[in-house]
Amino acid sequence: MGVGHAHALYVHGHSPVHALAPQVKLAAIVVFVIAVAITPRQEVWAFGLYAVVALMTVALARVPALFVLSRLAAIVPFILFAVFIPFVGTGERIDFLGVLLSREGLWAAWNIIAKATLGATASIVLIATTEVTDMLRGMLALRVPAVMTSIAGFMVRYLELIISELGRMRMAMSSRGYDPRWLSQARPIATGAGALFVRSYERGERIHSAMLSRGFTGVMPTLVETRATPASWVLALAFPVVCLGMAILALVVS
Repeated sequence: MGVGHAHALYVHGHSPVHALAPQVKLAAIVVFVIAVAITPRQEVWAFGLYAVVALMTVALARVPALFVLSRLAAIVPFILFAVFIPFVGTGERIDFLGVLLSREGLWAAWNIIAKATLGATASIVLIATTEVTDMLRGMLALRVPAVMTSIAGFMVRYLELIISELGRMRMAMSSRGYDPRWLSQARPIATGAGALFVRSYERGERIHSAMLSRGFTGVMPTLVETRATPASWVLALAFPVVCLGMAILALVVS
């Protein structure tokens, strides 16, 4: 994967969040997500403060609000699942506009929606301000095992190649008049999927052999070393650490 390869979710910019070292941002998002995850669902005040922190980070990163909202569409299935929980939940039921809803189900739905939205927003800000190569360098700087970073890097890079290959196969099928309208006509899709798997497997073997012949030892070379200053650590971890403190406080008082 060459330097400067930007993924589709990256938003080019020069904000303070863009300028932070990737390992600092990765550590910050891990602390923030842990804080959100361990917060008891009934501590609504804590989730309100987390939302304020998330919105401040989005503004500081200068990521367009429409961009964030469009990417949050990925959690819509989880939200739809959560919406049905109050209707099928057990336990005490309350009357809401003439509809009996489970109190436990309402808390469960709130818990899923709040935590999923906050976690997804933090992830969107991370990937919108950090290129893939930078994230891999950040993982290495945080002492993540090299084999995991290598797998992640190859997965991102070759997922794009596989998608491109799939697009070419679909175009070839369409140019030959393939226009399925019935389930019985779907057999070529299964055949194409099998061919795509075989091609991907063979390509992986060829690439691995080529890398070994060039001296690959299991660790990708680092062309650019990313250093994090103490000031950047303080700037990035200030809010997440405060959130973690609030989460611990909420656990104690709940």
